[in-house]
Amino acid sequence: MRCDRIWVGARLATLSPELPGLGEIANGLIASRDGKIVYSGDAAGAPRFEAAETIDCQGRWITPGLIDPHTHLIFGGDRAHEFELRLAGASYEEIARAGGGIVSTMKATRAASEDELVASALPRLDALIAEGLTTIEVKSGYGLSLEHELKSLRAARKLGQLRPVSVKTTFLGAHALPPEYTGNSDGYIEEVCERMIPAVAAEGLADAVDAFCEGIGFTPEQTRRVFEAAKAHGLPVKLHAEQLSNLHGAALAADYGALSADHLEHLDQAGVAAMARAGVVATLLPGAYYFVRETKLPPIEDLRAAGVPMALATDCNPGTSPLTSLLLTMNMGATLFRLTVDECLA
Repeated sequence: MRCDRIWVGARLATLSPELPGLGEIANGLIASRDGKIVYSGDAAGAPRFEAAETIDCQGRWITPGLIDPHTHLIFGGDRAHEFELRLAGASYEEIARAGGGIVSTMKATRAASEDELVASALPRLDALIAEGLTTIEVKSGYGLSLEHELKSLRAARKLGQLRPVSVKTTFLGAHALPPEYTGNSDGYIEEVCERMIPAVAAEGLADAVDAFCEGIGFTPEQTRRVFEAAKAHGLPVKLHAEQLSNLHGAALAADYGALSADHLEHLDQAGVAAMARAGVVATLLPGAYYFVRETKLPPIEDLRAAGVPMALATDCNPGTSPLTSLLLTMNMGATLFRLTVDECLA
């Protein structure tokens, strides 16, 4: 069989549950033709290939393409000064309540054009691609108005046209309370549910809907309203849950069959059990844990024991996880959260 290129002498991590460990094939071979893989498996069982190029991997690993399932890649400006504030002892909540945090990024994002948002995001995306990224989730959530949320989602979708990656977009209008709704969080949630979600769905700009269920974000009841609106428009949900406190957001996410519940440092046993029953993925974000100097670990052992699938993501964002490396994320997953190497890669 003719092909363009073959890789020989490789250790393949297939992640197949039928094989030990990472689904390892010790003497692996991969062949490609016209940019597509035509064979991946044991060299002993491979067809005879005539290749224009042969690459000897000398025992190196080849893995499936990496996925970053939680990012805030589209934003304007930066929040580097907040790093110094945290070093001086300021908490995430204190910075946010003083006008920093998400609302600070909102101002810069509103001021930026769609093209400017794309241009600023591309270097971050390129850094991830250089380490093996093939699929990425990108949230909105820094526009906090219909016009600017739609702009952010369009910018995120454009990244997939400019780079050879699969981009999934998530509408995160319920990320923070914009200044024009100060003191009226219910009114803003009504705007999210009655205007934003229908408009996002009508334009087909989102693959899912997310919310920030937290003391400095939105209440479980407000989150439920967002989820009901998403459900009414055929959009799956996910949730920022139990990052700074336990509001039982993970259990709420499980009630709606969420794709994932993310962060989870303050997750309790009831939340773990609810996630296990509903098949909700626990997306762990060690970068945010590190940058906000959190001390409470997610309940890794409980998640393992309950069989809850775990994912790792960069949470790339300008304030609490300015991280553009999945390799470093995996390292942090192992060193900070004590995940096994196999768990980090899977």
